[in-house]
Amino acid sequence: MRKMVKNLMPALYLLVIAFSAASCNKTQAAPAVASAPAVQPVDLTYAAEKSLPSVVYIKSVQNAKTQTVEYNDPFEDFFSDPFGGFFGRGQGNNNGTRKRQVQTPKRAAAGSGVIISADGYIVTNNHVVDGADELTVTLNENSKEYSARIIGADKTTDLALIKIDAKNLPAIAIANSDDVKVGEWVLAVGNPLGLNNTVTAGIVSAKARQMGEGVTSMIQTDAAINQGNSGGALVNTNGALIGINAMLASPTGSNIGYGFAIPTAIMNKVVDDIKKYGAVQRAMIGIKGGDVSNKVDADKEQGKEVDYGTMEGIYIGEVVEGGAAQAGGLQKEDVIISIDGQKIKKFGELQGVMAQKRPGDKVKVTYLRNKKEHTTTLTLKNEQGNTKVVKNADIDVLGIDVRPITDSQKKQLEISYGLEVLKVNGGKMKEAGVPKGFIIQVVNDQPMRSFDDLQQAVKDAKEQMLIIRGLYPTGKRGGFVVYLQND
Repeated sequence: MRKMVKNLMPALYLLVIAFSAASCNKTQAAPAVASAPAVQPVDLTYAAEKSLPSVVYIKSVQNAKTQTVEYNDPFEDFFSDPFGGFFGRGQGNNNGTRKRQVQTPKRAAAGSGVIISADGYIVTNNHVVDGADELTVTLNENSKEYSARIIGADKTTDLALIKIDAKNLPAIAIANSDDVKVGEWVLAVGNPLGLNNTVTAGIVSAKARQMGEGVTSMIQTDAAINQGNSGGALVNTNGALIGINAMLASPTGSNIGYGFAIPTAIMNKVVDDIKKYGAVQRAMIGIKGGDVSNKVDADKEQGKEVDYGTMEGIYIGEVVEGGAAQAGGLQKEDVIISIDGQKIKKFGELQGVMAQKRPGDKVKVTYLRNKKEHTTTLTLKNEQGNTKVVKNADIDVLGIDVRPITDSQKKQLEISYGLEVLKVNGGKMKEAGVPKGFIIQVVNDQPMRSFDDLQQAVKDAKEQMLIIRGLYPTGKRGGFVVYLQND
């Protein structure tokens, strides 16, 4: 027995040492183990199964058309045609500018769309359906084809709502994009490069990204997005829609890791506006400015040392006369830091909030003035400077945004009324050469004091023609003839 104990003693000593070492290691390693998050495997098969049936293939066709184009003929003065174009030369004038008719070819393009209701409503990008004479939607589940019609479209947000005559369609579940977190897994679902029913995986790389001139509060993802993905779905791991794939950033036109989607928070509001009013209702704060960090950097480059009390927020460079901000007491050099309690760090976040608002909505704005915090309530206005709902009417054919002139403009130009052209988006006004900044005073002998006056003038136009008279910003008088229908 003693011999056995004697033989066991070294082993026991070794066990004691081993337990002591393990105890020490456990004690030292405990903080690291406790701080490490639990790692869960990511399975995206469920998301793919849930979302694929709701994403459709869209074919857009533009039929061949005859168009009149202008061109310059440098030999006009040397070889004028006395037979009025009999020998094939176009009709022109003495400055060498000529017109001729050209035949555009039939064009076809493809994109994607997302079924948002069982009765046939589908969301896609405006650029997928813009200019289409024919739209064909092909379902994923059974490859059945439908003709589609455009319910409404909006260039600014690059969204369009189309509809097919069908029932019991597999509508996608829609999540709140405001709840999306940077770093979470997502799938891009669509029909890229002619490859139908394709899914690609990635993460949310950033939110509220500024891209282009429209609403720029986009979701950035590294899930591969290529041509044909436009209008498709960006979904979370539950297969619920969080965004509409819209564009990719690439010098080659192919994916290099940067794709962008329009958040569902914006999509829902656009769809609702199109259904209710026929046009998207845009709310304006009435300021011009940008990220305060960019302003500070610009000041430093000029040798100025400034302190606005924060490096996050929106610096107000100008308060628009007659706008909501002016009525609420905001001033130049104020810095907006939150709206309705939501912190605003950059301009993209501000646009994301405003894209969900309508004229007449009230918002609580917190801002810094001389580094001190203040709060005010603003009643948002539309681009015409009032709180009315803008309904889709024949005026859309003009392709402009207007507003009544301000008091300072009345005083400067010595006039009592008029509509300032804020933006020329295209359409008949652009064709007629009406420039941004032109002040419309009279249309078909009727004075233009409000947006409603212009709408009525379009509706009452005889022979589908508008004779416009007004002033340039310099005070010079001018006029235009606008034809509302094509020849």
